[in-house]
Amino acid sequence: MTKLSILLISFLTFQTFSQSTSDLRKELNQIIATKNATVGISIKSIEDKDMLSINGNLKAPLMSVFKFHIALTVLSKVDEGKLSLDQKIFIKKKDLNENTWSPMRDDYPEGNMYLTLDKLLRYTVSHSDNNGCDLLIKLVGGTKEVQKFINKQGIKDFVIKVNEKQMETWKNLYVNTTTPLATTELLEKFYKGEILKETTIKYLYQIMVETSRGLTWLKAGLPEGTELAHRTGISGTNDNNLRVAMNDVGIVKLPNGKHFIISVYLKEITETKEDTEKIIADIAKATWNYFTKRELDN
Repeated sequence: MTKLSILLISFLTFQTFSQSTSDLRKELNQIIATKNATVGISIKSIEDKDMLSINGNLKAPLMSVFKFHIALTVLSKVDEGKLSLDQKIFIKKKDLNENTWSPMRDDYPEGNMYLTLDKLLRYTVSHSDNNGCDLLIKLVGGTKEVQKFINKQGIKDFVIKVNEKQMETWKNLYVNTTTPLATTELLEKFYKGEILKETTIKYLYQIMVETSRGLTWLKAGLPEGTELAHRTGISGTNDNNLRVAMNDVGIVKLPNGKHFIISVYLKEITETKEDTEKIIADIAKATWNYFTKRELDN
């Protein structure tokens, strides 16, 4: 094969790849164009390195997505032998704030009992328990320790200063922030084993797969039964029907065994909850279709 032929094939391959990426970008822009929300998206194929972002540097309120960052910090201490998944933690009744989302409190309304760290992590990551979240923050030494640990992973676009209890104040909903690109980078580092040991990676990945959001948000845009390890986050609305944020980030497994990361952040939303959920689902569906079609074309 001549050098000219090789160059021509390389050019055509690049041209096809660029065009298909361009088509996905166009479709995603059409999905978000008329919506009453600011949307940030970051997508990356882990194995093939395809990348696409729209408003990837959007400074977005984290909401409960930060429970992923907190779990990473906790599990790093498990890896170091400073904590153990089977160690028991005493939960006081006063730790169970009544004015927040807490399946743990619903299960143990009187408190004053012991739960293992494993159980506390499952409540927090899989069921987005806000009381469990604040107990984990306290366990690792506060939000400053989480901030330090995530920055140590090379992630600069990340701020955590308030816990779930403090986010009951409206203005504090805007304090903890990150970007879609920073989230995708962190998820990739996590998946590739650059942050935790293999056993703790598998553990956290699995409890993220078990995240209880039913068939909504990202999951609603994916074929039923698709493996999705994700973490969601949502704020309430104020009297003007303004929602600070609705987010869903995670790792999707494709039929061919490969994976893509998708980080979707919406802020300053005045769409209905149902319509906002559909935005996220439509983004997931378009991305899934892109990756599965590209595989067929190859």
